[in-house]
Amino acid sequence: MTNPYEAAYQQSIQDPETFWAKAAEDCHWFQKWDKVLDDSAKPFYRWFTGGKINTCYNALDYHVDDRGRGGRIALIYDSPVTHTIKKYTYAELRDIVARFAGALRDLGVTKGDRVIIYMPMIPEALVSMLACARIGAIHSVVFGGFAAKELATRIDDARPRVIVSASCGIEGQRVIPYKPLLDEAIRLSTSRPQSCVIFQRPQETATLLPDRDVEWDTAMQRATPADCVPVAATDPLYILYTSGTTGQPKGVVRDNGGHAVALKWSMKAIYDIDEDDVWWAASDVGWVVGHSYIVYAPLLKGCTTVLFEGKPVGTPDAGAFWRVISEHNVKCMFTAPTAYRAIRREDPQARLLQEYDMSGFRILFLAGERSDPATIQWSEKHLDVPVIDHWWQTETGWAIAANCMGLHRFPVKYGSPTKAVPGWDVRVLDPANEELPPGEIGALSVRLPLPPGSLPTLWENDQRFVEAYLSEYPGYYKTADAGMIDAEGYIYVMSRTDDIINVAGHRLSTGAMEEVLAAHPEVAEAAVLGVHDALKGQVPVGFVVLNAGVNRNSEEIIDELVAMIRDQIGPVAAFKKATIVKRLPKTRSGKILRGTIQKIADNREFKAPATIDDPVILDEIKGALEKIGLAEARK
Repeated sequence: MTNPYEAAYQQSIQDPETFWAKAAEDCHWFQKWDKVLDDSAKPFYRWFTGGKINTCYNALDYHVDDRGRGGRIALIYDSPVTHTIKKYTYAELRDIVARFAGALRDLGVTKGDRVIIYMPMIPEALVSMLACARIGAIHSVVFGGFAAKELATRIDDARPRVIVSASCGIEGQRVIPYKPLLDEAIRLSTSRPQSCVIFQRPQETATLLPDRDVEWDTAMQRATPADCVPVAATDPLYILYTSGTTGQPKGVVRDNGGHAVALKWSMKAIYDIDEDDVWWAASDVGWVVGHSYIVYAPLLKGCTTVLFEGKPVGTPDAGAFWRVISEHNVKCMFTAPTAYRAIRREDPQARLLQEYDMSGFRILFLAGERSDPATIQWSEKHLDVPVIDHWWQTETGWAIAANCMGLHRFPVKYGSPTKAVPGWDVRVLDPANEELPPGEIGALSVRLPLPPGSLPTLWENDQRFVEAYLSEYPGYYKTADAGMIDAEGYIYVMSRTDDIINVAGHRLSTGAMEEVLAAHPEVAEAAVLGVHDALKGQVPVGFVVLNAGVNRNSEEIIDELVAMIRDQIGPVAAFKKATIVKRLPKTRSGKILRGTIQKIADNREFKAPATIDDPVILDEIKGALEKIGLAEARK
């Protein structure tokens, strides 16, 4: 018998126009579309052409004016670093957004203008995004505290009329002044903004330039509220630059119509969230997860979203997540696996969990990097709820593969984010663009057209969009992830395609080896990468972080890890070297910087990525590699 997932998936692939037209009826349109899917300019597909919509209206005004739910809590701001909890109803948030939209309008921002938002995790970041959407401006959020040079490249590419920032961000116990970074970025830029709006936080007061800068409060006091401006469904809502970009950044564009339709649909279909629920995505507004699932999707759905300014450990301890879930009655949470690995490392027995009432918690969702079975099983054991891995990218905007909990719950297969989400026609291809049979590893690719909500192009660079994503496998979107699909349709994302290593002619997945290492009871997290070997081409090297409190002989643990790889992967893996490190270098979004580690191991020149959370750790990695005979010291 066909279940709701199978019915939805088949219709989304065989008759996408009917499927997405039905989903679009759940949104407010100022003018209905002429065509659901416009394929007149392949490979540039467009959704809901002719339609007029406003994303801010759908996220706020619709619930207040059309649904009579203005008293519903829209946003809970929870900041352990400032000891602040503040709640906003839909009506209150709508009024604040409308006023700041008026402030932007007073500064000359009109439909189609760009506004860069360089903010910490505070409500004003969300207000700025929604205010831009309200008047048809295009926002580009840059992670707060990003290096001046990287911010400058984004300023030059987006050419913003206004930049919205804050006096500082707070990282744990540290106050990070933003204004010096912003001033330096503008100095380095060739495209200068006309104005900067600065939100002054009590932890740091920024010095303003009289001819350019205006305080947030001053701008708000002068402004009159702005109404929503209808825009074309195909008009850009935002530009988001891909993390780790060097040189000319890739600006992922998101449109208004398809984005609103897909994200609102996803909240129930994938996450099983209704409008009376409390939802928490523990990410940052600077990343795609923050855009999609802190701000837009939950507000489009009409539920309550939590904005958390803190860390999984250290603010104040490894029970921070449990406190937020318990205190705000969170039904579902979405975060990166690295957050739960950090909690597991600090509190392996989850003793802090016992201090909180988790009875309202129903589902944990993980994404952003590979979810190793050990982390999923630890979370399942202690939380006693389904733990759902799912797979998506900055470019896609929402999940490619997931266990769609609002449609049909499939049995979990560890190592798999389950099946393709309706709308995503996922295939495994070989280098000749031929589809591979079940169980064989190849390039995970999505047959065109991509569904609504995914990127229609790159900002002012159609050619680069085609070259980067569509040219290698004609007729498909290249995810740059390697993996396989089994006979039951379960997708396995093994690694980035450049993380498939070639050991003496054998193609092996570093992700599969990481799963084995992470299963060791004393290992908190692991990374495996291939390093150059004159005989075999490449050989794998493992890096492991141990749980807190482990003080056993490190050589014994490494011997056990080598034996586990030999037993579960086989001698063909040639896994003989591993090292124990205190921590792994990561981006601020939690992704392990495997490519940088590989360059260090191969003794090649490298540059610390702008997205790294702590550059000092690279010296620690180099020292660990030198101890096992790699990364020889340069003269």
